[in-house]
Amino acid sequence: MNQLPSPEDIKRDYPLSDDLKQLKKARDMAIADVITGKDDRFLVIIGPCSADNEDSVCDYVNRLTSIQEEVRDKLILIPRIYTNKPRTTGEGYKGIASQPDPEKAPDMVEGLIAMRKMHIRAIKESGLTCADEMLYPENWGYVEDLLSYVAIGARSVEDQQHRLTVSGFDVASGMKNPTSGDFSVMLNSVYAAQHPHHFVYRGYEVETSGNPLTHVVLRGAVNKHGNSVQNYHYEDLMRLCEMYEKMDLVYPAAVVDVNHSNSGKKFKEQIRIVKEIMHNRQVSTVIRSLVKGVMIESYIEEGCQKIGEHIYGKSITDPCLGWSDSKDLIYHIAENC
Repeated sequence: MNQLPSPEDIKRDYPLSDDLKQLKKARDMAIADVITGKDDRFLVIIGPCSADNEDSVCDYVNRLTSIQEEVRDKLILIPRIYTNKPRTTGEGYKGIASQPDPEKAPDMVEGLIAMRKMHIRAIKESGLTCADEMLYPENWGYVEDLLSYVAIGARSVEDQQHRLTVSGFDVASGMKNPTSGDFSVMLNSVYAAQHPHHFVYRGYEVETSGNPLTHVVLRGAVNKHGNSVQNYHYEDLMRLCEMYEKMDLVYPAAVVDVNHSNSGKKFKEQIRIVKEIMHNRQVSTVIRSLVKGVMIESYIEEGCQKIGEHIYGKSITDPCLGWSDSKDLIYHIAENC
């Protein structure tokens, strides 16, 4: 058993500069304004399934910079730098935060350092602050000053510690529907995170004021037969609107994850799904006001590879759209939002 350095130790050794702190503050406010309805731009949370390699991930994020400048009046691009990878069975690569080298044994200390260094490098080089998934609430302190968007995954959304921890965040936080697809569970999670709480966190007694920027993320579901069930269609979004109205929630908002069970993990389907979502926003003012963004899994090379193949910029977890398709899709979103 090894004692890990504290978040304060890691942040002291790998600090965020004052200039980048101001950049993050401005990005946080812009994203918050989209969630609250003050800004009618559209969020595009896009990037690799898992951030496995600092050089290729930062290369990918840097490619988004020029596009962000071109579409800045329409879109806010939020790169995905997902440093923890949830595993259904507990087996397999769990992300750079646990295993900085996918071909070597896990090293949690080096993983925490690698996670922080990659996020800081991405912000510094691209001028874009990023999204990550909070798989482990106790890890939040290591990146809390770096992220502009936090996702809570389908397997974590029912967990009380995740819900209460998010209630102390001051950035946009998306609660995914559970793998069962139950909207009530997802909305209850949003309710919990939007309200204040008193609980124990990392050995401290803490109080939170609630996070009004918490919202839902639709990622599809899996039925009792193991088949994927989509929840991005017009009827699903209208049902979600009705359920939002019945709860004591502020700033109703949804982001649609167009991969995972919504695409059946057929990564090319993300293109068609995004186009359907943009169409539904055009034909329904209700859906337009609710759906604030999309999540897209995308990398430099399309598809995925096995660990050890060493294809630069290709996912070692779920398959992703390639760069050319991703770039075209971003422009399509900008033209139709």
